[in-house]
Amino acid sequence: MSRPAAATDSPPAENSSIAIEPGHRLRGEVVVPGDKSISHRSLLFGAIAEGTTTIHGMLAAADPCSTAACLQAMGVTISPLGARDQPVVVEGVGLDGLQEPGDVLNCGNSGTTMRLLLGLLAGCKGRYFVLTGDASLRQRPMGRVSRPLCQAMGARIHGRANGTLAPLGVSGCQLQGGVIGTSVPSAQVKSALLLAGLTASSSVSVIEPNRSRDHSERMLQAFGADVQVSGDYGRHVQLKPGRILRGRTVHVPGDISSAAFWLVGAAVTPGSRLRLPHVGLNPTRTGLLEVLRTMGARLQVENRKHVTGEPVANLLVEHGPLGPFSIGPDLVPRLVDEIPVLAVAALFAEGTSRIHGARELRVKETDRLAVMTRQLRTMGAVVEETADGLVIEGPQTLRGAQLDSETDHRVAMSLALAALNAHGPSHIHGADAAGVSYPGFWQQLRQLQAAGG
Repeated sequence: MSRPAAATDSPPAENSSIAIEPGHRLRGEVVVPGDKSISHRSLLFGAIAEGTTTIHGMLAAADPCSTAACLQAMGVTISPLGARDQPVVVEGVGLDGLQEPGDVLNCGNSGTTMRLLLGLLAGCKGRYFVLTGDASLRQRPMGRVSRPLCQAMGARIHGRANGTLAPLGVSGCQLQGGVIGTSVPSAQVKSALLLAGLTASSSVSVIEPNRSRDHSERMLQAFGADVQVSGDYGRHVQLKPGRILRGRTVHVPGDISSAAFWLVGAAVTPGSRLRLPHVGLNPTRTGLLEVLRTMGARLQVENRKHVTGEPVANLLVEHGPLGPFSIGPDLVPRLVDEIPVLAVAALFAEGTSRIHGARELRVKETDRLAVMTRQLRTMGAVVEETADGLVIEGPQTLRGAQLDSETDHRVAMSLALAALNAHGPSHIHGADAAGVSYPGFWQQLRQLQAAGG
């Protein structure tokens, strides 16, 4: 494989291309970057707490950097992200301490930044904010957050397409509480409503059709908020306003969505064996492990423990025969980000794998169902794209090809694993997209290949 343009301490050139030669096994230990979801929330909750929050293991990728930049623009002091072996320190300004910025708040490519800020800023009485982002983010749906905030809690949010597309203006006001049912299980929607509830006049209860990621509930409780989780499978979350949040120390575990690339990569690449220490195993995020076990993957979980309210463990995985899987709407919320790489795994499994109930992937950074279908077909794969999923019969033989991330970080890394097991070299254009969530991915891939010989 040629030396990539990406590196851990400097961004790759725009539209960078990575050349991948197949035939290398993956061997060794790989430390994945900090969990992206928890990194966002650590910054946000630290900013509105009183006192200092110290964050160890922060993911210094583009998306959390967008969150930090927006908070800094509103008067929050945050130490540099990405300083080697140094924690990130956030000096909290309290629930009512965010200042009206002198310019628009640029959320970059981060949907999490924009959606959670909509909830947080809606209750900042007497202040006005404008949220925007890059071309991709300005086309992503924000109505699933803005509508319940406005209709159920009295928020004042305006923008394109009746307040559903950025740029979005937020006029902070006194919010009301209530019981809010969401149409889709979404941690971002739930988190935005809970953040809005911190300054509401009464309790806010969020009821989801299926349970989504619960990082916000766990971390809000750790910071001192009055949060109660109940109902079937924890689908009912209630927040009572009035508590003061207190700064604290946060240890961010390794991101299981980033670990997914290595887990699948080792499982499908002959001769591979990897160890991944300190990976977060939040039960709302472990759908990937369930699918890999269903496929018969050689996967072990060791040294389980809890760190800052989050379960973590070491993962060991090696190559072996794989069977097919079936993913339905009940499981999708617990592995929605891992579906692109699981589509790659399906190509090397014996039998027909099916994914349905995953329409959410059509409104991510790209339409991931369409993009993965298009790119894998370029490699000669037979992939059936449905309205809400994919059907893939394996095993299949792939050929090297000219591939394109289409600006999507998870697509770029998923295609890398397919290319490792193709016949002939491949080039992945737009490889720099990986930096959104995994700045050191290409460097680690080189290292693991070198260790594998």
